This record gives sequence, C-alpha cells and structure tokens, in this order.
Amino acid sequence: MSVLYLALPHLAADLAPTGPQLLWAVDAYGFMVAGFLVTMGTLGDRIGRRRLLLVGAAAFGAASAVAAFAPTIEVLIATRALMGVAGATLMPSTLGLIGGMFPDPRHRAAAIAVWSACFMGGTAIGPMVGGVLLHWFWWGSVFLLGVPVMVLLLVCGPLLLPEQRADHPGRLDLTSVALSLAAVLPVVHGLKTLADGHAPAVPLLTVAAGLAAGTLFVRRQLRLDDPLLDLRLFRAPAFGAALAVMAAGALAMGGTFLLISQYFQLVAGYPPLTAGLWLVPPSLAMIAATLAAPPLAARIGRATVIGGGMFVTAAGFAVLALAPAQDGELPVMAGLLLASVGLGPGAALVADIVIGSAPAERAGAAASMSETSGELGIALGIALIGSLSAAVYRAGFTLPEGVPDAAAGSLAQAVDTARTLPDDLAAALLGPAREAFTAGLNLAGGIGAVAMAVFGAAALVLLRVPEKPAAPDESGAPDGSVRVND
Repeated sequence: MSVLYLALPHLAADLAPTGPQLLWAVDAYGFMVAGFLVTMGTLGDRIGRRRLLLVGAAAFGAASAVAAFAPTIEVLIATRALMGVAGATLMPSTLGLIGGMFPDPRHRAAAIAVWSACFMGGTAIGPMVGGVLLHWFWWGSVFLLGVPVMVLLLVCGPLLLPEQRADHPGRLDLTSVALSLAAVLPVVHGLKTLADGHAPAVPLLTVAAGLAAGTLFVRRQLRLDDPLLDLRLFRAPAFGAALAVMAAGALAMGGTFLLISQYFQLVAGYPPLTAGLWLVPPSLAMIAATLAAPPLAARIGRATVIGGGMFVTAAGFAVLALAPAQDGELPVMAGLLLASVGLGPGAALVADIVIGSAPAERAGAAASMSETSGELGIALGIALIGSLSAAVYRAGFTLPEGVPDAAAGSLAQAVDTARTLPDDLAAALLGPAREAFTAGLNLAGGIGAVAMAVFGAAALVLLRVPEKPAAPDESGAPDGSVRVND
C-alpha cells in the first residue's frame, strides 16, 4: 500500500484514469480484503491455516505479477481486486498461527507485537525500495516487490510452520459467505459513490441494501450451530470496543496517509525517492512504539496505553490540520510522526485482546475479525477521506483562464497539465491547486483529531479490566514479577 501511494502520479500519467478510477485502483484491494477476511479466517480453521496461507501466497504472487504489466486502468483495478482476495488468506492465517503457537498470554503478546512491527516494517521499507524502483523503472515495478517474498514463503512455510486446524470444524456455510460479501461491498461502494458527489438516491439505496444483507447475515449467524462469524465473542465488552478502536484508527490513518504521500510529491514537489524517505521516520517510530507496547501495558494497563496513544494521535492530526501549502514539510512530518507513535501500541494490543478472547479452534476466525476491522477502516478511510478531500479541492479551486478543463479534476491532473504550459500559466495553475489540496488535508486532520480524541476516551473506559496475577509455578511462587492485564 505504501509503495502504491508513491506510484500514483506515475500511474495516473501513464494510464490516464479518472479521479474515481484512481481511487478504485488504491482501495479495490482493501475492499476485497475486508469482504473476504471473515470467510478466509474461518476457512483456515477448517482446512488448515498453513495450507490456506500457502495457497494465498501463490495467488497473491501471481496477481501481483499481472498487476505490474496491466495495460489499462480497468485491468489494474481487476488485478488489485484479485490481490485483495488472495491477501485475505494471508493475514488471518499468520495471526491465527501465532495464536496457536504461543498459548502463554505474555509470550503471545510479545509475538503479536513482533508480528505487528513486521507488518508495519513493510510501510517503512516500501517507500525506500519503491522510491528506488520508481526512479529507475516504470510504475508497475512496485507490484513485483511482493513476488520474491511470496516465493520465499512458499519454500520456507512447509518446513517451518506447523499445520493448525479445528478438531471438529463443521461445514463452511456458503450462504453466510454470500451474505457477508453482500453486506460489506454495497455499503462501502455506496458510501464511496455518495462521497464522490453523485446524486444521492442510488448510493443511499446501495447502502440500505448492504445494511439489509448485514441484518440477514447477523440473524443467520445467531441461528447456526457452527456460524461463519461467532458473534458470541462480542459478549465481552472489551472485544467489540477493541475492534471499534482499531477500525477508527485505521480509517483516519488510511485516508490521511494517502493525502500525505501525495503532499510530498505534488505539493512539496519532491521526486518519489525523496518523498519516500520523508515517510520512513514515522514508520520506524510506529515500529518502536509497537514493540514497546506489551511491557508498557504490563506496567500501566492496556487501556491506558491504547487510550493514551490515541490522544497522542489526536495531537498529530491537529498539527496536520494547521499545515500550510508552502514550506509545510516539517509540520506534516511532525503530525504524521505523532500520529504514528500514538497508533503503534494499539495495533499490537488490540490484536492480542481479540486473539486472547477466542478459543484455540477459532483463532483464525478471531484473527479475521481483527483484520477485517482494520482493513475495512483503511479502505473506508481512503474512500471517504479521499473523496471528501477531492470535494474540498473542487470547491476551493478555480481553473485559470486558458488552462484545459482536465486540470480541474485533481492535483495530480493539474501537475501533469502544468508540464505542458508556459511557466507563468503553470504557476497560476499550481499555486491555487496546491492550496486547495492542502485545504483537504487540513480538513482530514481536523476530523481525525476529533475522532481520535473521542475514541481515546472510549478506550480508557471500555478497555479497562481488572488485573490478574500471573499463574504460580510448581513452587507456589508467582511465575515472574510481571502482572499481565487480561
């Protein structure tokens, strides 16, 4: 995802997508991941998490190779969707495997923190490697980054990973699978279309249809002996609260990160490699904060760490709300750095809450719920915040006389058009266009600041549970001196 953000200007210049098509090229992956995660997590519990992981790795690598050489934007969107289906097999399988490999709560918390840090490591490495590739090669080369990683997994996975599956998995209810897709995809599509400024009647009907399918899905799960989504897990208040906190953070961060990566290239005017390097420090800070989360939570409590982190994130978004269009790189970097540090601990601790709440035979399904909330939040953030910022851009930008109409669609189109204009007309175009784009980023920062403050306060209340002492060892003494928040 972080690589694709950098490639967007090059992709737009080559394939000439419309504004909505460009957004679909980004968020088709996240939508399909979100739609299929519940199914894939449950499928892994039934057929084996390692087996599903390896099948998904092969499909993901193949789809990535096709995306790299996509001749049209429509082909790219289709292959991104296929990558999303394959990607939905990877995350619940890995997180479910970790849940089974580390039954001890302290070891599991540390392992999930490492898992989260490695997950975020891709965000840190992506801009650097992607910037180098975009400097020397075409935009499609960024998709080839996943291919050798998937090949390595296919070689090492059978040798290093244990197979895990439920003892009595039951059958996969295909009706529930269809209803889950019918619930997620229409709602996301309707919200995206509504935010793009279309006539509201059809998008609202689409959202209503998705909500109706979601109602049928929930009712069916409550009746089934072996449901696709075990709603009994939501009886624990902390479980649902943890998923809501994860979704809120992902929504705000997903959409804002897209705008920030474009800011460094299109507003500040940096080449892809330099823009990628600006994004590395926040990613490294998030990794460090994630690894520090388990020992810090053992001392002051998970609710305090998660909620306090979200307040730090709110401060970061407030800085972004004040960033200027000219010479604003340092404020944007500072805001993103604060937001990344604040969200890092929650990513690991929320996943541990979810996995720890589920029985071992449902670890894949629980992992899929955790990842669904995050991925759906990212996809919705890209769609809603991206579309909202585009609306702010269109409302605040007036096309100078003598400039082609194509420049009015987005800042990327304005920058592309400016390359063909005389210097004075290009300056008259780019100045207001960059101001209008930054206004959209400022609005996204303001919304994110309010949302993170609200959800931070909720996390402090809803995720606070009594501490339990560590289990005694054979001598009767406590097993270590660290108390673990359950």
